[in-house]
Amino acid sequence: MTTTTDNWFFSAGWLSAAKRVDSPNYNPRPANSSPALIVVHGISLPPGCYGGGEIESFFCNTLKADDHPYFGEIIDLRVSAHFLVSRSGALVQFVDTESRAWHAGVSRWKGRENCNDFSIGIELEGCDHEPYAEPQYAMLNRLIRALQNQYPQIQHDAIVGHCEIAPGRKTDPGPAFDWSRVVGSSANR
Repeated sequence: MTTTTDNWFFSAGWLSAAKRVDSPNYNPRPANSSPALIVVHGISLPPGCYGGGEIESFFCNTLKADDHPYFGEIIDLRVSAHFLVSRSGALVQFVDTESRAWHAGVSRWKGRENCNDFSIGIELEGCDHEPYAEPQYAMLNRLIRALQNQYPQIQHDAIVGHCEIAPGRKTDPGPAFDWSRVVGSSANR
């Protein structure tokens, strides 16, 4: 199915406006499962550093452990997300939206376990205690509108932070993330 939004379209789960970088860290969604949830994450590699290609390398299993002491701690993890929004607002897609990216881990939303099965993961380059950049909010909002057009079952209350589906285990996107700036989401967080 192809849907036009802001001159963007999806083809086989790939968004035309995004730079495509294929991650091997995905698998098919379970039968009769389609995206009904957007999970917003925050990531920086190394922690608190921005602008390098380390996030892409991490999601593609090509990160080099010797490049930073922290990388040795995460080198064996196999994770990905559907999308990454850089500090500049650039958009990268790693996994098609019809597939199951490995971003949420052990998680639960409205009584449903394994949020990876029915969610789309959006990583924002950032950390919990540093404000996210204006271009990121602009791109995130465009992306959310496009995803909601493609998947109308994603309602406004189904845009959540990683911390909401994995409380006690995850804190991102963190207190520096301004939910009131996200189109259609509840600002009462």
